[in-house]
Amino acid sequence: MQEATVRSPNGGVSRARLRAGLISGWAPIALIAMAAIAVIGWAVFPTYPTYDSFYALLWGRDVLHLHLPDFGVYRAPTEHPLAIAFGAFCSLFGDGGARLMVLGSVLSFVMLVAGLYRMARLCFGTVIGVATGILAISCFYFENLAAQGYLDISYVAFVAWAAALEAGRRRRGTQVQLLLAAAGLLRPDAWVLAGAYWLWLEWPHRRDAVMSAARAKRLTLALLAPLAWIAVDAIVTGNPLHSLSSTTELASELGRASGLAGTIPAVWSYLVRVDKLPLVLAGLLGIATALALTPRRALMPLVVFLLQVLVFVAEGAAGASVIYRYMVGAGAFLLPFSAITIAGWSLLERGSWLRRVWIVGAVGVVLVGGVSAAQKFSFTNLRDTLAYHEDFHAGLAKALHDPAVAAAVKRCGTISLPDNKLIPDARWILNSTGQRDIVARSDVRSEAEAGKDSLRRRLSRGDVAIYPLGAAVFYEAIVDVGDNPLDQVPPRGYRRLYASGYYAVYANC
Repeated sequence: MQEATVRSPNGGVSRARLRAGLISGWAPIALIAMAAIAVIGWAVFPTYPTYDSFYALLWGRDVLHLHLPDFGVYRAPTEHPLAIAFGAFCSLFGDGGARLMVLGSVLSFVMLVAGLYRMARLCFGTVIGVATGILAISCFYFENLAAQGYLDISYVAFVAWAAALEAGRRRRGTQVQLLLAAAGLLRPDAWVLAGAYWLWLEWPHRRDAVMSAARAKRLTLALLAPLAWIAVDAIVTGNPLHSLSSTTELASELGRASGLAGTIPAVWSYLVRVDKLPLVLAGLLGIATALALTPRRALMPLVVFLLQVLVFVAEGAAGASVIYRYMVGAGAFLLPFSAITIAGWSLLERGSWLRRVWIVGAVGVVLVGGVSAAQKFSFTNLRDTLAYHEDFHAGLAKALHDPAVAAAVKRCGTISLPDNKLIPDARWILNSTGQRDIVARSDVRSEAEAGKDSLRRRLSRGDVAIYPLGAAVFYEAIVDVGDNPLDQVPPRGYRRLYASGYYAVYANC
């Protein structure tokens, strides 16, 4: 049931439609305002891409320079074809490409909020749609991911708009499939969604023996993302399943693979980390409420939510990384049901006692939640966190461009970092199309434990060693807790060339 169908004795249908029309008319204005605020925030608080996004930027730049990207570098993230294409576009803008990559993620967050609002409004009515949008904005975890350029926000935005279009017209077809294909070029989770949607489109034709042109087109669109991903892997590495094998191997190396037994408990803990406990509990209650009041309209967003959870569990059981970011999709699609717990009174007939009681309870919940959020939120802490993120990147650029350091880099030929985390930053700053001469000291130690000595001998012949200091370590987690502490200690024979509050640089040549 939608709000526009609620009747009252004095002609409530027309008034409800008018009210819905007025609110819907404000939606484009709200979208423009939100986008403007997001862009201002992006400009005022500069941040830089995170690890995966930086590699997408670097690999995109490699493609523009007609170099095949190297997916086999030390602890390389999984490649994402659409992110690499966007990285190629961003790299056209030189040093500003990194900031443009973040802007893409920030605007994706805006589109995610808009997509969730539209889907919830079409499924459950305008009031619940607005409540869903407000809840999405209040999830600072989403905003934090967007501010750091994570690809996950763009992925969920594509899925949200695919769901919104389908909510507007059942079996819409091509437009939804194209959005799911775009999502599938960012995360393979969307392959399952695309396959499920293809089955939904094929259901009316399941008994047809002949494959028509329209059915062939739908099947092609459903397979577009996985086939494109496999093609990229095959062209670049010669192994069409490179992403699958490298992802599981890296997950095992980093200790992120937990199997089925460890993945199932993570569903709850990670969902709480993404949405916070009150919204998760409200979401579960909202699912039951939606199935009781409007089961047909609740089915589509509920199926998307459940598929996101099932894919997370399946990937973890298969040995892939189990990290909380991969629950962002499920967390986003739980929000409309959280909104139902708060604003589900709009689904009830006007004048009913239950509607009045629900409104009073919802107002109380909103007031308590708003006060609690206001007390916990600190604009100063947010500003300081974003400032540190900018400073550690700018500090690395300043260190690498210092005359003494730059001269040593030319003389020594090799740069070493404590682990893999700063390698893409250094490559971007130095405008490098490869990273053979930028190595991780943790990789040197791993080779030594395996009985190999080539990297250690290279560093002994000439090395510019960069060491993150206090603030860069603690605020940005550049040094992992699993790293060997000796990788942070300059060996004998190195002399210091440069020091700041974030980095010290030593050389042995």
